[in-house]
Amino acid sequence: MSVRPWRDIVRRPSRQIMVGNVPVGGDAPVTVQTMTNTPTSDARATIDQIRRCEEAGADIIRVSCPDVESTAAFRQIARAARVPLVADIHFHYKRALEAADAGAACLRINPGNIGSSERVAEVVRAAKANGCAIRIGVNAGSLEKDLLEKYGEPCPEALVESALDHIKLLQDHDFHDYKVAVKASDVFLAVAAYQQLAEAVDCPLHLGITEAGGLIGGTVKSSIGIGSLLWFGIGDTIRVSLSAEPEEEVRVGFEILKALGIRNRGVRIVSCPSCARQGFDVIRTVEKLEERLQHIRTPMSLSVLGCVVNGPGEARETDIGLTGGGAGKHMVYLSGVTDHHVSDEAMIDHIVRLVEAKAAEIEAANQAKAA
Repeated sequence: MSVRPWRDIVRRPSRQIMVGNVPVGGDAPVTVQTMTNTPTSDARATIDQIRRCEEAGADIIRVSCPDVESTAAFRQIARAARVPLVADIHFHYKRALEAADAGAACLRINPGNIGSSERVAEVVRAAKANGCAIRIGVNAGSLEKDLLEKYGEPCPEALVESALDHIKLLQDHDFHDYKVAVKASDVFLAVAAYQQLAEAVDCPLHLGITEAGGLIGGTVKSSIGIGSLLWFGIGDTIRVSLSAEPEEEVRVGFEILKALGIRNRGVRIVSCPSCARQGFDVIRTVEKLEERLQHIRTPMSLSVLGCVVNGPGEARETDIGLTGGGAGKHMVYLSGVTDHHVSDEAMIDHIVRLVEAKAAEIEAANQAKAA
């Protein structure tokens, strides 16, 4: 038992598959995905967007392939990408064949939508020949008509039955390198469906609350749904679906993982909501620091508190701390210990330099251990 058992998350055992060079499932880290929204036929624009998502930390990126022009451009896009790409295929099996040949690391399909058993077999052969995984993507908004008639409405049982039907189609063709999602925009429906599916299969699960909404509303819904499942130990890869730029999806995804202590990347900022006691403008300071510190990938912590009520206590638990003081002079803490003061006008630049120096120190220590 750990020192703090209330923080322990017992992860659901699952078998591991490979999406390109990224392991998903088993004991591999929970990965963060997003999806491009540029026309895939515009290779340059899509590659530029992929680059921004990579810089934000995306482990896997999905690209829609609705037509021949998209799969034609996919080859160039896949060569340029630094992370594995998932080709999003909905109905036309030939797009799956083309994407597999063009360098897709994974195909997102629903086998039942592809057509005949022979067409499914063709897709499986192409996936095997090219080392592609397959992601089965069940969505409450596009359930099969027979399941809607059977259950009357989208429900957890309907989503799970759809997933199991699609899984059987792949298993009938001796294909087992798949992961599954059962998404819904309704948080309760999605969570219940994933809980049921987690008990029925041993494959990796791709988590998401689909069509979650804009940056704020979608972040809240996704955090509740994805966060609850991860807390239960369910989930091997996640995509936060937002009506926002895809790199924002990546940042929110990492924030969810960081909040649960599952995976850390970059600076974790502990900050107060601010009040009349604040010695500096906490809200604007945090906004500027979040923007200025996006380039930091090394996991570390920074506390930004407006006054001395909770400031010293939070600073003791973080790598770098800042607590508001009087007369425009604020206390800086290093490794939990009071170290020096900083003035209003120099504060932002000073904290950024301290964070960058601490990140370099941590990276040097890590490299020394690995040597």
